[in-house]
Amino acid sequence: MPGFELFGDKERAQVQEVMDTGVLMRYGFDGMRGGQWKALELEKALESKMQVKHAQVVSSGTAALTVALVSAGIGAGDEVIMPTFTFVASFESVLALGAVPILVDVDDTLTLNPKAVENAITQRTKVVMPVHMCGSMADLKALKSICEKYNLLLLEDACQAIGGTFEGKPLGSYGDLGCFSFDYVKTITCGEGGAVITNHEEYKLNADHYSDHGHDHIGKDRGAEGHPFLGYNFRISELHAAVGLAQLERLDEFLAIQKRNYSILREALEGVDGVTFRRVPKGGEENCAFLNFFLPDELSAKKAHKALGENGVDGCFYWYDNNWHYYRKWEHLTDRKSLGNLPKEVLNGLQDFSKIDFSKSDHWVGRNISCLIKLGWSEIEVRERARKIVNVIESC
Repeated sequence: MPGFELFGDKERAQVQEVMDTGVLMRYGFDGMRGGQWKALELEKALESKMQVKHAQVVSSGTAALTVALVSAGIGAGDEVIMPTFTFVASFESVLALGAVPILVDVDDTLTLNPKAVENAITQRTKVVMPVHMCGSMADLKALKSICEKYNLLLLEDACQAIGGTFEGKPLGSYGDLGCFSFDYVKTITCGEGGAVITNHEEYKLNADHYSDHGHDHIGKDRGAEGHPFLGYNFRISELHAAVGLAQLERLDEFLAIQKRNYSILREALEGVDGVTFRRVPKGGEENCAFLNFFLPDELSAKKAHKALGENGVDGCFYWYDNNWHYYRKWEHLTDRKSLGNLPKEVLNGLQDFSKIDFSKSDHWVGRNISCLIKLGWSEIEVRERARKIVNVIESC
């Protein structure tokens, strides 16, 4: 990742087909578009690739999460359980609906700890949202069992893990709903874009209507369409969908490159004293977008991360001190900073972060270094990178 590293003739050809029609909007202008419906094509291609009945493409991964939640009826005061380690979009999508994000610990998978999830369930809990961070998955079997026990929705945030699988199923398809991001730094990119996938027809219809101002899309006259409920504008453009179509066709190609590069780096690090790797749940296969490993303690990880940067090894992340991906730097959430007044359901429902102990998350994230796997590396470059990483860590 990311897919933009290998932009080429296939992406250009798809975009040119849109430009030749001049129709950049996914709806309407039937007579002008010459039979070109890129967003619809991308949805059909996703349904096939992800082995689901329905897909809805939208303007971003954040939009996908918001649309997925509202399509299942999530709203004001409903609680959504999610991990302390994710991207800010996960809780932003919840707050946008007046619902309440409930953060819980991660474990050695760097994703939701099932025991922490079950301990956090209340009468207001409606959704468990595992976030498959850095290319690998949560313990989906355990989480699905919990959801069935308490009649909760299982929503997979697979924005960073497209192409990974669990028990033979594509990530995103195991739960009730799954979401992807196609932003500029994802394994496949539209530039900006996202998608919701599901096997529930009701959720698909709701997502289809909600993401386009509530339009029911019945008939061929857009101006005469009905509005069965309120919606917003989360549409993807035909240009973005065209790029996504080309990239999705190349997903297997990208995954094979990622796996090769990941395997070279991991094999080199397996012989380094003190290095261990994140746990991948039994039955799971990563998409190999990142290589995640642990050092013995927080101090060692910080020292190694700094040394890697100083020695020219870019693309290695220490999420523990990252502003976007770990709860410790989410002051806008923990201090409830908002341009306008937050809904009372949110104010009354948010956790008191001054009193919560997330030391179990700190134990894992504080020791983790996450190395981005690029598509553009040659095998020679990967092996040289592996040599540098090993030398740096062994010298720390």
